[in-house]
Amino acid sequence: MELQEKKKNRTEQKTDMQNKEKALLARIDEITRQDLCLAFSGGVDSSLLLKLVMDASAKHGTKVYAVTFQTRLHPPCDLETATRVAKEVGAVHEVLYVDELEQEAIRCNPENRCYLCKHHLFGKLLEFARDHGVTQVLDGTNEDDLHVYRPGRKALREYGVISPLAACHVTKTEVKALAAKYGVSVAHRPSTPCMATRLPYGAEINYDVLDRIADGEAWLHTMFGAEENLRLRVHGDMVRLEIAPERMGEVLEKREEMIAYLKKLGFSYLTMDLEGFRSGSMDEKITQKEETK
Repeated sequence: MELQEKKKNRTEQKTDMQNKEKALLARIDEITRQDLCLAFSGGVDSSLLLKLVMDASAKHGTKVYAVTFQTRLHPPCDLETATRVAKEVGAVHEVLYVDELEQEAIRCNPENRCYLCKHHLFGKLLEFARDHGVTQVLDGTNEDDLHVYRPGRKALREYGVISPLAACHVTKTEVKALAAKYGVSVAHRPSTPCMATRLPYGAEINYDVLDRIADGEAWLHTMFGAEENLRLRVHGDMVRLEIAPERMGEVLEKREEMIAYLKKLGFSYLTMDLEGFRSGSMDEKITQKEETK
């Protein structure tokens, strides 16, 4: 009986995903009847969208501009990946260079930092779109993003940004499955969110700490694999490592090497978070506060 129930659930999940895929392709077919700009990070969400809009726009003879923000709050590897993926699908790839830390409000890392950043970045993207005669701007927000603390969504709504994945209720897991199906090379790439998420709200964001975090995480990826989800969360001169629980034993085995490297970067105290890796852990207090309102 239990086996039959599991089989039924798998069948229902497969049918649900097929329906979402069908709706997504129909939505993209409609969107690509006109030229468009896609906010393209090189992550799995925007890479799947780029693949699908490129395929659809080829039928309609329309233009697609894949626009990547090169900023101080994202690691350089993001641009390298985005450039490679855009080349793989034959997209016109444009890079907008932006320094968010020019804004004093962002440097103090307020709780609405994501809104301030998105408002600034997508304002630049809409300027680019207008300069190229484009009225449609897309991004890779998915269904899961609608159910976590994402103040940046307010900026997207204000600018009228189109989010086809979210509109068709496609989850992150389904995005990865579809990306693999359509041969997107970054289908299994872990997310690389804004580096400011490594700092608690209210902590000063400066170039030095961003560079040290990026250096430390890049080095850790050489030890634990490029596709391993891990974060270095910084609290003053203490750094807190988040990694999957099943890798914690390996962390202890490599502790001396890790201590030497991370202390060389200027972190005085090194800890490992027993809860392991979890996306958005710096938002937990905010989420709890919102739930009690």
